Amino acid sequence: MLRPAMCLANAAIFGKVTHDVVRCAAAIELLHNALLIHDDVQDGSDMRRGKPTLHAMHGTPLAINAGDALLFTAFRPLLDAVHSMGSEVGRQVFDVTSTMARQTAEGQALELGWRDQNVTDLTEADYFRMAMKKTAWMGMIWPAQLGMITGSYGQADHQRVIRFGHFLGIAFQIEDDLRNLSEDPGYGKEQNGDLYEAKRTLMLIHVLNAASTKEKQRIDSFLGLKREQRSEDEMLWLAQLMRKKGSIDFARKISGAMAGAALQEFDIAYGEYPDSEDKNFLHGLVRWVFDRK
Repeated sequence: MLRPAMCLANAAIFGKVTHDVVRCAAAIELLHNALLIHDDVQDGSDMRRGKPTLHAMHGTPLAINAGDALLFTAFRPLLDAVHSMGSEVGRQVFDVTSTMARQTAEGQALELGWRDQNVTDLTEADYFRMAMKKTAWMGMIWPAQLGMITGSYGQADHQRVIRFGHFLGIAFQIEDDLRNLSEDPGYGKEQNGDLYEAKRTLMLIHVLNAASTKEKQRIDSFLGLKREQRSEDEMLWLAQLMRKKGSIDFARKISGAMAGAALQEFDIAYGEYPDSEDKNFLHGLVRWVFDRK
């Protein structure tokens, strides 16, 4: 429950943890799980956290409906918190929530569009933009902002955490993509699933730009197939090519740079506040991105 914890920690740093803060933290977790269910359906993923995904067990219609139910259920604690805190704080809550929803949907649209249209001329900047929207806003920025707003009763400047969340979120996404290529049994998702799904990860973008003309044609052909048509042999060839071309090392280097930038932005956002368990928790998230199991 990373995201609710970020909400609670920011509330404690910039004000205090109240029942309304806890309500917002609950809404964050409900909404996050709703989006995970929908994301698994869109990606055709069979595994999540080491177990079969909801649609793999019960079919797509029921999974989508369950995701919708979680989404709608998330509104209740959020509305209760807004009603309790008043219109000015409520306006800020719904302002940052609306921004998060738009950014997240745009990020998902970018990723799905690149895959469905078999776009192969992407740049690092394209990936950073997608990860900022899809991962950083929902996963890092919005939870921090909700905690700041509700914990301080609207007095804290919630814009100050955007850059910290931006860099932390991108580092998180790159590391998640790298773990998908690893043989870590604790990863909990389908190994090399991103390749089967033709996700435009930073490693894939790098190898497309580093490949020879013949290699790129072979990659294009693989990516142009439907998931069920992509063979394991071709997938393993692509994974090996990524290692040969230095795409894995490149992504690790960029992830480290993003983490370093996140630490700098942490000092700007939180440096003036006294040390505490909550502040140490947020600072430790940068290291956790690399060490998580």
